[in-house]
Amino acid sequence: MTTAFLWDERCFWHSGGNYAFTAPVGGLVQPLAAGGLPESPETKRRLKNLMDVTGLIAEVDAHTAPPADEEALLRVHPAEYLRRFRKLSDAGGGELGLRTPFGRGGYEIAALSAGLAVEALDCVLTGRARNAYALSRPPGHHCLPDWPNGFCLLSNIAIAVEAALANGAAERIAVVDWDVHHGNGTEAVFYERPEVLTISMHQERNYPTNTGDFADRGRGAGEGFNMNVPLPAGSGHRTYLNVWDRLVRPALDRFRPDAIVIACGFDAAAIDPLGRMLATVDTFRQLTRRAMEAADDLCGGRLVLVHEGGYSELYVPFCGHAVIAELAGSAIDAPDPLAAQLAERQPGPRFEAMMDATLDEMAAALSPGR
Repeated sequence: MTTAFLWDERCFWHSGGNYAFTAPVGGLVQPLAAGGLPESPETKRRLKNLMDVTGLIAEVDAHTAPPADEEALLRVHPAEYLRRFRKLSDAGGGELGLRTPFGRGGYEIAALSAGLAVEALDCVLTGRARNAYALSRPPGHHCLPDWPNGFCLLSNIAIAVEAALANGAAERIAVVDWDVHHGNGTEAVFYERPEVLTISMHQERNYPTNTGDFADRGRGAGEGFNMNVPLPAGSGHRTYLNVWDRLVRPALDRFRPDAIVIACGFDAAAIDPLGRMLATVDTFRQLTRRAMEAADDLCGGRLVLVHEGGYSELYVPFCGHAVIAELAGSAIDAPDPLAAQLAERQPGPRFEAMMDATLDEMAAALSPGR
């Protein structure tokens, strides 16, 4: 079996509205030369381009997928929301929710983006692939069932997970989100559900500013099946790996999922315009290695990564290439062009000692019986 790589050129054609970075154009806000939101097609397209140039694309099973159908979408999103979205899309585009503009055909492209995630998880659960990466765009982890948010128009991962649960391919699925922003949409869908463990490791109070607290553990039947790990800005490479080893992996061991899905954002990288976390190419490579080890130990290697954020056109392609090469067991390397610079910017011993103490407290609070 190989690594499935789900992508479609049409996802790169999703267009935003008249924004200058994250501010609507108008008044004293003039358009940018490049135009639009920071969630542009170029980071994703350049990742695919880099895979073409290095030859990595030949070592994965690269293909597209059908759009998520209405039955799949309705498991997560109310019919009225889908109706409004489709109507506005057919009329030429517009904006629903917060920072979620789209052009004509935006509904179909968003359904295709969700379809890539559905197919990626299905490939792994049916044994057609060892693991999978979905280059989904637009992203999904901020989208609430009836309110799109933060560039996200449909909840891609939730749609894929619900499809797998509905068709009996899995009974328990873990979602681990290492995007720099809190995965509030995925959390909201499963907050009262015990069959899906949701974990988000994110920069605290980045976006959204009012979600992602450590104390938010789920509700009702879902209590204890949600975990947030808010981290201070500048946490860096060592802290990310420690969070996985000391908090994420023990939670996965307790839950014992049938599959693991990663909300794979690269905006925790050191030069991203929307994050301040100092992660590097090697951070994402080693996190992927740890995720693969967990999947091998717990669920027969069934691991899916779904692309979320990441807004550096220079750096995202190198982060993504390292992750996909790790998934594929490939020796093809695209060396980090900023490795030496970023090594010098990592936190010092005092900060790391503070983070060790913080993670000790979190681990104690999460231990069984607490």
